[in-house]
This record gives sequence, C-alpha cells and structure tokens, in this order.
Amino acid sequence: MLIAATAFLLDWLLGEPRRRHPLVGFGRLALCCERRLYGGAGVAPGARRARGASATLLLLAPFTAAAATLAEVPYLGTVLSVAVLYLALGHRSLHDHARPVAAALSAGDEAEARRLVSLIVSRDPASLDITRAATESVLENGNDAVFGALFWFVVAGAPGVVVYRLANTLDAMWGYRSERYVDFGFAAARLDDLLNYVPARLTALTYAILGHRRSAWRCWRAQAHDWDSPNAGPVMAAGAGALGVELGGPARYAGEWHARPMLGIGRAPIAADVERALRLVRAGVWLWLASLCLGGALGA
Repeated sequence: MLIAATAFLLDWLLGEPRRRHPLVGFGRLALCCERRLYGGAGVAPGARRARGASATLLLLAPFTAAAATLAEVPYLGTVLSVAVLYLALGHRSLHDHARPVAAALSAGDEAEARRLVSLIVSRDPASLDITRAATESVLENGNDAVFGALFWFVVAGAPGVVVYRLANTLDAMWGYRSERYVDFGFAAARLDDLLNYVPARLTALTYAILGHRRSAWRCWRAQAHDWDSPNAGPVMAAGAGALGVELGGPARYAGEWHARPMLGIGRAPIAADVERALRLVRAGVWLWLASLCLGGALGA
C-alpha cells in the first residue's frame, strides 16, 4: 500500500516525464522490431500472426525478466517498484489532457476544444462530439492508465506492471483490425484483452459503487456485450450509467464510419461531465488505496 501510495503521489506531483519517457523508447523499439519481422506482401495470414506473436514475446520477455530479477534485490527492489508503477500510471496525465478540453468548451472555444480532444482520441476530429469523446476517454483510460496498472502491481509486483503496460502499448500500436495489423497485431491485442479482463470489470464495479448504482448496474448488464471490445464495454457502460449520461454512438475512424451502440442512460454529456468523470476516477483511486490498506491490515 505504501509503494502504491508513493507512486500515485509522485504521479500527481510530477506527472509524466517530459523527456525520455521509457514508453516512448519502447515504442521506437517496437517499430524497429515490426520493420524487421513484419515480412513482405507474400506472407500468409497464419505466418503473419506467428511473426506478430514472436515480436510481442521478444519485446515483453526481456523487460519482464529484468524487472522480476531486480525486484528481488533488497532496497533496490522497493525503489524499482515505486519507479515502475509511477511510470505506468497516467492519473495526472488524464487530468492534464481532459481538463483543458472542458475549459475550452466552457469558454466557448469549440475549435480549441476540438484540437485538444483530437490529442487523446483516435477518431476523426472534424466529425466527433467533443464532450462525448472526452468523457469516454476519461472513463476508458481510468482502466488502462490507472486501475489496470494498480491491479497488476498488487497481483505480481513490478513484473506484473511491466508486462501489463508494455502489452497495452503494443495493443495501442498494433491492435487494429486494419489490413496491416489484423494478423500481425493479433497476439498483442489478445494478450491485452486477457490482461485487462479482470481489471476492466473491477473498474466497472468501482464506477458503479461510486456513481448512480442502479443505472450503472443496469447499463453494464444490458449494454456492455454490444460493444466491440470485451473490456471497454463494461467500463464505459458502467461509467456512463454511473454518471447518468449517454455515450457511444456512431463515430468515424480514418475516414470510415463505425456503427457503435449507445451506452448509458439519460441526457447527452456536457462540459461539466468531463470533470465529473475525472472525479469518479479520483474517488476510485482513494477506494482502491483504502482497500489495499484494509487488506494489508487484515493480512497482518
């Protein structure tokens, strides 16, 4: 609990490293690995999947093994655990990116709000609903950048955080159903789905407990399975229900419209709902840390 609290405090005070973030370097290494292993146009789909699986293993195994080894070293292991969890968290970053969007909307500067929200979502900025997109991003990244990392730290320490965050990064790079990545990114996407299965449902439970409980439960049960992602569905459906707003709906990616289902219940989100979503994530952090403290006391 003390390591987790220290990492969250560092994240809140310092935010993400401005320069030489390890995940940026890892992304460059992944691009290099992709260029070497992707293969030419004549590679069969099955072979392409095998190449993608090999790339995923080659990128994850050394860093995970190094974290597991160093975590066992007295004193150094504690420092490493704090550093790894701090670098994996994006709690402060979530606020730094979402709050300016809400501020621009409140000031009536739609053009600036659209520019800012385009930095945190992959949808075409010209056609997206700004407030809806920002609220969805906060709820979904509450799992990916906050609770998922904390869950795997509790389960497996520094190595768990490393494999979770690096797999999440590979999924963000390769986990698309495009012609290029549908096979090569298959292993990374499935691994990310597997690692997020339990954290996503605990995140949805967190939102339900801290928000409008009945709406959250109802939306989670009735709507989550309609979403194309098995983990984002519960998180966003429960989050929308907890806030009492309606999210989802058609969205355009890379020039193509995708018929996404509606999630949640109630009115369309407004600028103030972005801050309400951030407040929900913050309250969830306190709930998780308090649960760790209670679990540690009971274990002692």
